Amino acid sequence: MVSVWVVILMLFLIIPVLIMTSSTFKYYFRIYSYLAYLMLLATVLIPWCLVMSGGRSINNMRYVRAVMRQVKYVYGLKMEVEGEENFQVEGPYVVISNHQSSIDMMGLMEVLPDRCVQIAKKELMYAGPVGMILYLVGVIFINRKRTTDAKNALDEAVQTILKDQVRVWVFPEGTRNHGGDLLPFKKGAFHLAVQAQVPIIPVVYSSYYSFYSKKEKRFSTGNIKIRILPKIDTQGLSTDDIPELLEKSYSVMKEAFWEISGHLKNANTNNAAAACST
Repeated sequence: MVSVWVVILMLFLIIPVLIMTSSTFKYYFRIYSYLAYLMLLATVLIPWCLVMSGGRSINNMRYVRAVMRQVKYVYGLKMEVEGEENFQVEGPYVVISNHQSSIDMMGLMEVLPDRCVQIAKKELMYAGPVGMILYLVGVIFINRKRTTDAKNALDEAVQTILKDQVRVWVFPEGTRNHGGDLLPFKKGAFHLAVQAQVPIIPVVYSSYYSFYSKKEKRFSTGNIKIRILPKIDTQGLSTDDIPELLEKSYSVMKEAFWEISGHLKNANTNNAAAACST
């Protein structure tokens, strides 16, 4: 019993030293603690959502959003939001945003509008407590490996949007992008918006590179700028217009990405240098 407490004490002494002296250890510690923290929060929220809503309901997102908005303080991330007025649109719409990392979830919850759910890969449904909470808040799961299943899920999403007047959040890049730019967009989000005849609202996160890099194993404190762009109408458009709609959305988002990322790189670099000198 004594040896167990000795080991625990040693860990409490060693871990802070490793965090201060090894950026790689700090990266893995922060990433895995973040994922573990999400698991813990999901475990706590599951019974709460079951009691408050009785099961799967978009209303559960309000509880998840309120809790998740506090996580940024634990990891020293500051969110700067521009263009929140662009979410003041009556009725349903499709939100599209760039996707850099699992920490996108903090930025998403920072600006997530009411009655909005994500479209996510089906594999996440089996991610333990996190998968369960995603199911309970009404996330729409898509099996990307099977084209017919993905198409059926999109058709169902269109019906859900129109019937329940919900908003849908999609990552049109289709995967996390660690390259410091935008990947080419897939067409699913644009088919969804055109079929439902609802507007698209682009949301852009600034580059995380100055404080986060999976390749370089860095994860420190920093700033994330989020810009919500004006809506792009789809009323009257058909599937023939999707390539042009996709290109227009990609163009405005890429321009915004570089606009909001440039000065933040310098700001975060200065913050890191100041922290090292104190």
